[in-house]
Amino acid sequence: MTPPAKAVLTEGPIGRSLIRLTIPMVFGVIGIVAFNLVDTFYIGRLGTDELAALSFTFPVVLIINSIALGLGTGASAVIARAIGEGDHARVRRLTTDSLILSFLAVMAFVVVGLLTMEPVFRLLGATSRTMPLIKEYMRIWYIGVGFVVIPMVGNSAIRATGDTKTPSIIMLIAVVVNSTLDPLLIFGIGPFPRLEIAGAALATVFSRATTFTVALWVLAHRDKMLTFVIPPLKAAVDSWKKILYIGVPTAGTRVVMPISVGVITRLVASFGTEAVAGLGVAMRIEFFALTVVHALSTVLLPFVGQNWGAGMMNRVRESISKSNYFSLAWGGVVFAALALLARPIASIFNPDPVVVSTTTLYLRIVPIGYGFYGVLVLVTAALNALNRPLHAAAVSVGHKFLFYIPFALVGSHLYGLKGLFAGLALSFLAGALMSHSLLKRVLSAESRTL
Repeated sequence: MTPPAKAVLTEGPIGRSLIRLTIPMVFGVIGIVAFNLVDTFYIGRLGTDELAALSFTFPVVLIINSIALGLGTGASAVIARAIGEGDHARVRRLTTDSLILSFLAVMAFVVVGLLTMEPVFRLLGATSRTMPLIKEYMRIWYIGVGFVVIPMVGNSAIRATGDTKTPSIIMLIAVVVNSTLDPLLIFGIGPFPRLEIAGAALATVFSRATTFTVALWVLAHRDKMLTFVIPPLKAAVDSWKKILYIGVPTAGTRVVMPISVGVITRLVASFGTEAVAGLGVAMRIEFFALTVVHALSTVLLPFVGQNWGAGMMNRVRESISKSNYFSLAWGGVVFAALALLARPIASIFNPDPVVVSTTTLYLRIVPIGYGFYGVLVLVTAALNALNRPLHAAAVSVGHKFLFYIPFALVGSHLYGLKGLFAGLALSFLAGALMSHSLLKRVLSAESRTL
């Protein structure tokens, strides 16, 4: 059997390598964001209640995705390090065991999710108007959650090899399938029944099932990264420990994000259902605006992991520095663009004046902090790659509970929605300063040990 992967990220110009790897990932992340925007666009045509119901599902869907991304981050970090060390047998074992672990996690998600729908969404502020719509969507989404989680972990394993094109193609396939099925199943075009919000959930499940099949085929047959040898339980547990050492803190910190979004959603709910709908639209546009930075952070993790595994700390430092400078520049460009285009963009999704005004207000204030938010994301990725998951967790949790939620609460109390959104922007600056200071200390300590 040919070796599944080589350490391809330890050579060549750093800036050029990061650009080469990030460009395909940009399209992949755009695919993920487009996936959500397509759902938002078509459901927005059904009415404000349906759009608000989708917005209420956003924090819960983010929690499941965050756990999956946490497992994927843990898998990617340990696989990239094994690749850097040249341990090909270990690469196959870790990849296989990461998929088994994600399958076990899926089983727990389905049971817990279906049993807790009513209390969870009541807690988020769902009303009697939106609750039936939420249940209609989430019952289908939970049943298909395996098709969401397992491909995320599989794509992370593929990216650990330095291949960012294939995961991006896989994600774009999901977008094409979802975009095709959404109008057919939501509005009942042709022979398809009109299922409305349930149709959006079914389209999501079918499209993710496609990516599930493709990702497994790539790992098993093209890259030879899976092994079908049943290991002793101790060996599997050893792999899970390594993955979970990074994956659990990462998943925990990623779960904090949708929990914090849930708090913000609850705050905005006091201004009305239409304001919640506007927030949901704005946050989906926000994901699109931050596509490049999220793509770069996804690339930075295997880049730092392979070079750290090979003992090349100078390349680690330079890659982080270049990435942070790029984030600040990109954030400035995005803020300028959204300040000019916020209202016409918001009007695309829903004609309600309160929805449009809320979305516009968000997009003219919060993006001031996007460049600093990018630094926060990049530092977190670098810390995970350096096997410092607790430091990464401290950065993420500290930002949400020391800055993001408190600043939003104070801003909301003093100046309403405008103050709430200004508090979010200010929290990104505070989080960036905190995370950058911590990373400097970690890099100094690593340099002394080599």
